[in-house]
Amino acid sequence: WLTWNLLAKADLAALWSTSGDGTMPFASGFDIAIAMPLSWLPLIADYSRFGRRAKSVFGGTAVGFFIGNVWLMSLGVAYTLAFAPSGEINALLLALAGAGLGIPLLLILLDETENAFADIHSAAVSSALLSRLKVEHLALAIGVICTLIACLAPLAQYQNFLLLIGSVFAPLFGVVLVDHFILRRRSGQVAEGGLRCMSLLAWLGGISTYHLLANLYPQIGATLPALIVAGVLQL
Repeated sequence: WLTWNLLAKADLAALWSTSGDGTMPFASGFDIAIAMPLSWLPLIADYSRFGRRAKSVFGGTAVGFFIGNVWLMSLGVAYTLAFAPSGEINALLLALAGAGLGIPLLLILLDETENAFADIHSAAVSSALLSRLKVEHLALAIGVICTLIACLAPLAQYQNFLLLIGSVFAPLFGVVLVDHFILRRRSGQVAEGGLRCMSLLAWLGGISTYHLLANLYPQIGATLPALIVAGVLQL
């Protein structure tokens, strides 16, 4: 529906020729765009671990994830440029109004309900490793907490939220990739006690690097440097 509506209402040639105003460095835009896909990587592993062959699991996940992200992010950019080109604070509502309001809101509600379930379930399963509480009880508590946060969070600062989650997940995967592919060479050994303090310090080092660069040197970008710093510290 959203794709068809855009093709029917928007001037695609004009959208394609629209140039930026230069107020945001390319590196900052990259940090914001990649934050959301990075945040879904841990959850993907909750389901891909049940696959039978590593190559097919990786290929299916990579292709599906890439197509879905490029398609939907492109729609978001196109709708914003077509129906809220001035960057108003209520740009999301203006874009949804241009999309027909009722139907896209319903589709988003259905999609986000499924997303919220997956996120809460993943958080509950992970939290259960650190406690003796049942997964269903943890899921209920996490769901209540997340609902309260969603009600209080200012939507106008969503960009800051993306940078925040990017600062958590970019260095996290720097640690994970180096540990799994270089240090352990894809073996499944688990550290005694289940806690690696040096890995936590490497992660924190990457998080600090991310916030430092994002705030002081946004033209450099924070995602890739934070990932690299965390990976080097993990060595």
